Amino acid sequence: MESGGETRRVVVVGGGIAGSLLAKSLQFNAAVTLIDPKEYLEITWANLRNMVKPSFAERSVINHTDYLTNGRIVTSAATNITDTHVWTADGHRIAYDYLVIATGHRDVVPNTKTDRLNQYKAENQKIQSANSILIVGGGPTGVELAGEIATDFPDKKVTLVHKGPRLLEFIGTKASNKTLRWLKSRKVEVKLEQAVDLNSSTLDGSHVYKTSSGESIKADCHFLCAGKPLASAWLNDTILKTHLDGNGRLMVDEHLRVNGRANIFAIGDITDIPELKQGFLAQKHAMVVAKNLKLLMSGGVQESKLSKYEPGSAIALVSLGRKDAIAQFPFATISGCLPGLLKSRDLFVGKTRKNMGLQA
Repeated sequence: MESGGETRRVVVVGGGIAGSLLAKSLQFNAAVTLIDPKEYLEITWANLRNMVKPSFAERSVINHTDYLTNGRIVTSAATNITDTHVWTADGHRIAYDYLVIATGHRDVVPNTKTDRLNQYKAENQKIQSANSILIVGGGPTGVELAGEIATDFPDKKVTLVHKGPRLLEFIGTKASNKTLRWLKSRKVEVKLEQAVDLNSSTLDGSHVYKTSSGESIKADCHFLCAGKPLASAWLNDTILKTHLDGNGRLMVDEHLRVNGRANIFAIGDITDIPELKQGFLAQKHAMVVAKNLKLLMSGGVQESKLSKYEPGSAIALVSLGRKDAIAQFPFATISGCLPGLLKSRDLFVGKTRKNMGLQA
């Protein structure tokens, strides 16, 4: 979009679900540059299904060039920000009129789609060749992985160990209890209030892992399903270092602008908005900022005209295999095939692809 005859430059740092959707939404309204260390967008809530069914990743791992047809893609990590430019690890110096930080959580993944798909195939082979599997972590990642394996490989012995007093501690006890019953009904052994020493010993070709209570767990392989750190440490050496809260999140106002910065926004998990960090909320962030940037780039916009973001309510949807799920809404907790119809079959991959302008 032009203001005063000049095309505005928008730089988006981070090619996750929020940054990618924002870049796609603005590509015909501004000169958009997307900076991301990898060449693709990954629909991360499908990652566990991809491990059990690698062919599913063909749709959930999307090259940035598939949806960003009218923008510039810089495949590198951002390393510094000034009032006018973003610097990248490979030496690019990219000017901006508006900047959006969307780096989310840090995850070590391959740079190319081909390598990422091959990684899923390797993880699948690891699962297929194991008779017994240890999963460490009882949050949504650990629970969903246990559900996927128990559904597709019911003959494998799956043990899930969690250090907390209940599974899915970020939601209510009713949902946690229903999840525990579902896993036990699929013969998943769940051990609560225990930690695991992953430095295992070997016995008859299998690994033996010791828990904090002194138990021994024999498993052919393990998966660590712990929370990932925020990808915000790099901001400590930039002009935004004083805009990070104690948890490393960027402090934003009601319009999702970084506090005190008229032309810098933040979206997705890196923001300090008091809500669950979920993909569908990150997409809402992107649409609010897209609308606000279009208004700002048109010129002469009053502050009162900018869209405000309302924090999302406590809604959680955790898939349990192919057909079931546990759903917590503000008014009720539901489990079984009904919430499963909402998420488990396709994991919203088709809907997300449509949002990116791609065939479902």
